[in-house]
Amino acid sequence: MGGTEAIRSGKDGRGGLGNVLSGIVVAIGFALFLGGFVWGALVYQPYTVPTDSMMPTVRPGDRLLAQRIDGGEVRRGDVVIFTDSMWSDSPMVKRVVGVGGDTVKCCGAAGELTVNGVPLDEPYADTSRPDSGLAMPPGQAPPPGTPFEVTVPEENLFLLGDRRAASLDSRSHLQEAGQGTVPRSAVSARVDALAWPSMTMLERPRTYAALPGGTSGHGPLRLQVTAVIAGAALVVLGAAYGPLARVLGRGRRERAGVA
Repeated sequence: MGGTEAIRSGKDGRGGLGNVLSGIVVAIGFALFLGGFVWGALVYQPYTVPTDSMMPTVRPGDRLLAQRIDGGEVRRGDVVIFTDSMWSDSPMVKRVVGVGGDTVKCCGAAGELTVNGVPLDEPYADTSRPDSGLAMPPGQAPPPGTPFEVTVPEENLFLLGDRRAASLDSRSHLQEAGQGTVPRSAVSARVDALAWPSMTMLERPRTYAALPGGTSGHGPLRLQVTAVIAGAALVVLGAAYGPLARVLGRGRRERAGVA
């Protein structure tokens, strides 16, 4: 009888059913912790914003987590990372405003951007004009409100920076083939979250939700972060079992001796 109780309870926190269970908890914790990191590394790529063209959504030096996707998954309102030799040899980050078949126009009756005649409510965009009323020098972004109308070719995207007065985007390439649009195949990732200086999920603009195709959903980032945090907690709890059991066992023995 005494031997059975010793096996079940262990002595000084060593051996017994409790330590077996704590070992299982630690193993599960490590699996969740490492699995979350590996899963995240496979699904997401980090990206550091080099310019201010996407302010106020993201700022120069901000670090982003972008979900690796196929260009066919892109929806209006997505902030995407792409590389197009007509624009630059380096990856760029812009917001998708129009997809294949859309007519993107500036400007509506109130000076707003329209897609297929539907005015866009863009609280994320900085549409303030430059202080000077002079024409922008070659190679710089056109002032917000500069008129244009583009019908996006199929399998292409029309892209704008959120800081309209400081973004070299589709408006700066209107005279080129495709009227400044970029093939979907140029997209390598969709920004899901701001990782630094704060951890913030990038919300999908509601203004695009009513258009055909709607908006995209978030990737599995929240689930991955939950797995990492839960795994770390299980490792700590499982590892703490032995020392805690020894302390509690010693306290019980001391009380029993006093009694």
